[in-house]
Amino acid sequence: MNKLTYKVDENGYYGNFGGEYIPEILHAVVEELKKAYASIENDSKFQAEYDSLLRDYVGRPSPLYYATRLSKKYGAKIYLKREDLNHTGSHKINNAIGQVLLARKMGKKNIIAETGAGQHGVATATVCALMDMPCKVFMGALDVARQAPNVEKMKMLGAEVIAVESGNKTLKDATNEAIRHWCSHPKDTYYVIGSTVGPNPYPSMVAKFQSVISREIKSQLMEKENTASPDYVIACVGGGSNAAGAFYHFLEDDKVRLVAVEAGGLGIDSGKTAATMHCGRVGIIHGSRTYVMQTDDGQIIEPYSISAGLDYPGIGPLHAFLSENGRSKVLAANDDEALNAAMELTRLEGIIPALESAHALAALGKIKFSPSDIVVVNLSGRGDKDMATYLKYFKS
Repeated sequence: MNKLTYKVDENGYYGNFGGEYIPEILHAVVEELKKAYASIENDSKFQAEYDSLLRDYVGRPSPLYYATRLSKKYGAKIYLKREDLNHTGSHKINNAIGQVLLARKMGKKNIIAETGAGQHGVATATVCALMDMPCKVFMGALDVARQAPNVEKMKMLGAEVIAVESGNKTLKDATNEAIRHWCSHPKDTYYVIGSTVGPNPYPSMVAKFQSVISREIKSQLMEKENTASPDYVIACVGGGSNAAGAFYHFLEDDKVRLVAVEAGGLGIDSGKTAATMHCGRVGIIHGSRTYVMQTDDGQIIEPYSISAGLDYPGIGPLHAFLSENGRSKVLAANDDEALNAAMELTRLEGIIPALESAHALAALGKIKFSPSDIVVVNLSGRGDKDMATYLKYFKS
């Protein structure tokens, strides 16, 4: 029996998940993108420019920090992969640089992006400013209100922020509007998707650009622990880009337990949740076949999370496949658990995490560790953007 592979196939599928479910008008554009991406995968000149920007502009490698007090509390060796220390404050810049470089190589004149928490929007606007390219960012009106600092950053960087008033006014609706705009301007516009979602080749492309995270974890752990393989890698999942990057180089290593943490919202049985892999069924969303939160007749169920970046009713096809095959363990952290985990990290280690990352931290209390276990938590972003929410819930 052949060993199960977790790599995407030639048609853009991870097992039964993925594919290209797109309007006819976008077929030529997606085919062009697939060819362009294939041409740079082994292009040493492209890779050298990408690596140079990651090093000198983003500030990589990001540190792998041993969290002494957190380790003592949970009885394991806990390391934090400090993606919060990247330029722009999260992992999103890794992917934005790769895709905008690709867009420039393709001769595209305009960049569009969707954003929830604003981190992908800020990252894309930042790279567009660097490369002198016009940028439109679609963002749900609710997220515009609750992520105001990031909105102002995008505007300062020269991006046009388009507040989406339809639906739940969150990430799903921003993505819908971005796709509509792409359909209307297919020839000169490049859509920088921020997560491992969308039609092929986006899920695998975003995962590859984010794979620098796990590549660094392996080399950093070898230096610190004399092993390249931790016992656990823990990351939050909305669409799934930071988790895909943190898991990427461990997918074929069965000794490494992969833990994906969804946003439970008010509870997975409350009707106010974004825990897609707990509550969803197989369906189509934004161009790929995956798990979707939907009614019996296929209508999208509006997700809810206190975290704008996890407030999505789908999941990347890679994560659907990992969950279905038991390669990843999927947990859900509710709003209150994430808030408490954020305060705990702040008080124990002096690090204020993004609300998204706080969901991953909340998993530490849900797993029984051994003292020798090496645990890496991907700290995907910093908490500056969430201060208004934290102040609301932690009034002194």
